[in-house]
Amino acid sequence: MGSTSTRRDWILHLDLDQFIAAVELLRHPELRGRPVVVGGSGDPTQPRTVAATATYEAREHGIHSGMPLRTALRRCPDAVFLPTDPPAYEAASARVMAVLRDFPVRVEVWGWDEAFLGATTDDPEALAADLQRAVHARTHLDCSIGIGDNKHQAKLASGLAKPAGIHRLTSDNWATVMNERPTHALWGIGTRTAAKLAALGLHTVAQLAAADPADLAARFGPTNGPWYRYLALGKGEAEVVTTPWIPRGHSRETTFQHDLTDRADIIHHLTALAEHVTRDAAEAGREITKVTVKVRTTPFLTRTRQSTLPGPTTDPVTITRTALAILDRHDLTRPVRLLGVAVDYTMPPTTR
Repeated sequence: MGSTSTRRDWILHLDLDQFIAAVELLRHPELRGRPVVVGGSGDPTQPRTVAATATYEAREHGIHSGMPLRTALRRCPDAVFLPTDPPAYEAASARVMAVLRDFPVRVEVWGWDEAFLGATTDDPEALAADLQRAVHARTHLDCSIGIGDNKHQAKLASGLAKPAGIHRLTSDNWATVMNERPTHALWGIGTRTAAKLAALGLHTVAQLAAADPADLAARFGPTNGPWYRYLALGKGEAEVVTTPWIPRGHSRETTFQHDLTDRADIIHHLTALAEHVTRDAAEAGREITKVTVKVRTTPFLTRTRQSTLPGPTTDPVTITRTALAILDRHDLTRPVRLLGVAVDYTMPPTTR
């Protein structure tokens, strides 16, 4: 397919296959071929811990990321459960991104396990194959690569390439590949939005692409409505940004093994979280402009409240006082199962 191409700009999306599980299997090669679930402390009997990822063998039992570990244990009693180790995943990801930067491509990192690449070539499949070989040779990790005219197409193409494959999805074959797929197959349309689209009689990508933008704007708003049709037409951003990603905020949260009912306990834990995020901000050299407090009560009701600060600060007293004031706006008549504190940072002028 690539041999008939002319030299031009392409967007590639590289997605590391079952990344977290793959990193763990490199450290535990004796577990290859077995159902492995990674999450929490690795103890599936602990309540309120969920799977971060699962190997393909575990997925065959219906286990998926976000599933409670207790449920995963019931579905596959023979599964091996491992604790998460973020520093190991960060290190593995950094090694992969270093490999990519050795190629004549522009690299935009999107997380531990994925990146968009901008490339000018007459054979994107050959480039993708070279990238796969280099990543595997230097990190022993496999990846899938999607090729497109824009990020939307490339992102979907990498999903179609899994596992460890290469797939091209461009404007030339968009209709053939995508038209009969459900609208939630598009990057940016979830199941809830797809259900709302279905209520309008728009079940497939082709139907959404043919919809009246005015009707979509009336139902979903002047921005989102036409945007959904834009996605269905295979459109998307085509710029790869290589500047380092700067976080706009930071958060800390705790899920409690036993629900909190004593207000003094709730205040104690919230104070610790507020002090923690303030310390994180100071260590990162960032200033805080907004504080958000998240409270989840039984059975599973989650509410957030926030306040904008008078001015940017990293004063722990100010942040804690603000968090506690926000807490007073929450309904604490039910037992509390989760507390969280999130903060927004000031952004450098070039990123605003």
